[in-house]
Amino acid sequence: MSKPPERCWVLTTGEAGMRSQVIGLAEATGLEFEEKQISLRAPWSWLPGHLCPFPLAGLDRAHDRLEPPWPDLLISCGRRSTAASIAIRRRSGGHTMTVHIQDPQAPPSAFDLVIPMRHDGLTGANVFPVDTALHRISASVRQEAEKIWHKRLKPQETDLLGIILGGANRHYEFSDETVTRLHTIIEDARSRGTDVIVTPSRRTEPAVSEGLVHHFGSDPGFSLWDGSGENPYSGILAVADRFVVTGESISMVSEALATGRPVHILPLAGKGRRHQRFLANLYEMRMATPIVGAVLNWQWTDSEATDATPLAAAEVNKRLRQKSGSL
Repeated sequence: MSKPPERCWVLTTGEAGMRSQVIGLAEATGLEFEEKQISLRAPWSWLPGHLCPFPLAGLDRAHDRLEPPWPDLLISCGRRSTAASIAIRRRSGGHTMTVHIQDPQAPPSAFDLVIPMRHDGLTGANVFPVDTALHRISASVRQEAEKIWHKRLKPQETDLLGIILGGANRHYEFSDETVTRLHTIIEDARSRGTDVIVTPSRRTEPAVSEGLVHHFGSDPGFSLWDGSGENPYSGILAVADRFVVTGESISMVSEALATGRPVHILPLAGKGRRHQRFLANLYEMRMATPIVGAVLNWQWTDSEATDATPLAAAEVNKRLRQKSGSL
């Protein structure tokens, strides 16, 4: 039997969402890994990864260097990391198995395995499409968070609604109408005796959080993380009974879906084609439900735990075994 792979690199250009995906997948494979963050200088950065000549020569030396010995497994994410992944596969003489998360915007054949979102529409023998984004909030992470946060977030064992807020990006924004709907959702939950905890993200406009505190801050059944102290995000995922998540964040929706508890999507104002395809797939498969109007469908309980990360990790490990000749 061949020696199992030992060296794994995870490769991004440093964005938090991409780091979460590569690290989450690497952790799920069970392999030890080393993180590499890179940046390509111009003019290399202007070119598609598969058309970029000598990309390792174009690396910004202020970031991590990519040098042999080459890893057995390289996991990359994001269009700007593709050139380096393709180059390492070539330099290693095919020894390095390259796995790219998301649409590489390059031929899938340039990698050993591509893990895009299903709505990207990529197909092929080495393409493993997933319905939700990969992430680090595994079942074991939630179990540990439950031990830490349960008494703090649910001291009376009252039903708890977790509200996970994103915010403005290139395609979406928090409109006045969305804020009004959010307030109504919270008022309705509290009228039913359900406690509410809100966690904003870095993209949540301060005025949104300030308005919630102004309206609900005196209610003992309402709480909002103000950015100080430890972030209760993993605790909310661990103990809340259902969730409201703003729909512009594929990662936050995916992490909530992994819990197996009902997920209600609050749309922000705007339109993004990829996000719309992502949500449409979820609704069609009854993984999540859109919020229609300004109150939740409290009868909706169809959610089942949906976590693409362990599924993708199993596929990676299977192909690693095949590549190493142990099958």
